[in-house]
Amino acid sequence: QLQLVESGGGWVQAGGSQRLSCAASGLTFSTNNMGWFRQAPGKEREFVAAITWSGGRTIYADSVKGRFTVSRDNGKMTVYLQMNSLKPEDTGIYYCAADRRPRAIAPSNELARYDYWGQGTQVTVSS
Repeated sequence: QLQLVESGGGWVQAGGSQRLSCAASGLTFSTNNMGWFRQAPGKEREFVAAITWSGGRTIYADSVKGRFTVSRDNGKMTVYLQMNSLKPEDTGIYYCAADRRPRAIAPSNELARYDYWGQGTQVTVSS
């Protein structure tokens, strides 16, 4: 069983930067692909970024490409989301999630692909 805890959210002005962290506990983190999703008020949860278990492949939503970077440190059992050039439309609750399949070849942008979820951290970007 994998447990995930996000941190690093808060308030930031438009154009600013923020780094989210997701700390995992459990035995299989180093073999799990990881994803970041977000949910704005009144909207469905949407994909943001994902990374393979090795860190060798990453994918991004078009809305964040070039501004956000996902990375991981398997030794620290942590995945990160570096967010730059933030916009008000980036506001929402950010969740990290883990794909339970060991050593999956490709990261997924599908919400249903992920089996374990954190409780989320709020990011608010003011204009």
